[in-house]
Amino acid sequence: MPEPLRRAIHQLVAEGVQNCQEVLRYTEPDQAHTWKRMTLYRATDAADTMNMVAMLIAAYCQHTGMARDTLQSYLQVGQQDLRSDGPQEEDRAHVAGLMGEALSYEAMRAPANRMRYHRGQLQAEQAQQPEDDPGKLFTEAVLHGLRAKLCDEVDALDTYLPPQTATMARRVAAALEVPEPATA
Repeated sequence: MPEPLRRAIHQLVAEGVQNCQEVLRYTEPDQAHTWKRMTLYRATDAADTMNMVAMLIAAYCQHTGMARDTLQSYLQVGQQDLRSDGPQEEDRAHVAGLMGEALSYEAMRAPANRMRYHRGQLQAEQAQQPEDDPGKLFTEAVLHGLRAKLCDEVDALDTYLPPQTATMARRVAAALEVPEPATA
């Protein structure tokens, strides 16, 4: 990968990570007044930024002669959903599962709706012990650690994170240290 492309990708991914970290931040209880607006803003910002990464790589691949069919396959174009269409039936099924609400017989007939409904039910059950969720802790620690390292703010982690998350985030930031080359 050419160095200018690599650096551009790293910069965009860092921006996407920051947006993801802000999505998590706006889910905290002290953000009750703005969570709906800000989580949607930051989630769509993150999606748009990562889409820019994909399109930048795709443009380079196209520039270097990659076949159109291969490029479309790598871009997984069949998975593209448009946000402008708004939430779909399977998204509403997921919310129904999360909220413990019943899903109509008609909606349950579609396999995608059933899968998303059951996923929502499982997530609702797991939310009963949110602090025990190692996946949530790991995700938050990685995002906070990466952002702290990129912004050179590792020391500030203790000021706004729970102790266990801050400790793990510091470990993530430390793992991102670039080793100094050995001198002869």
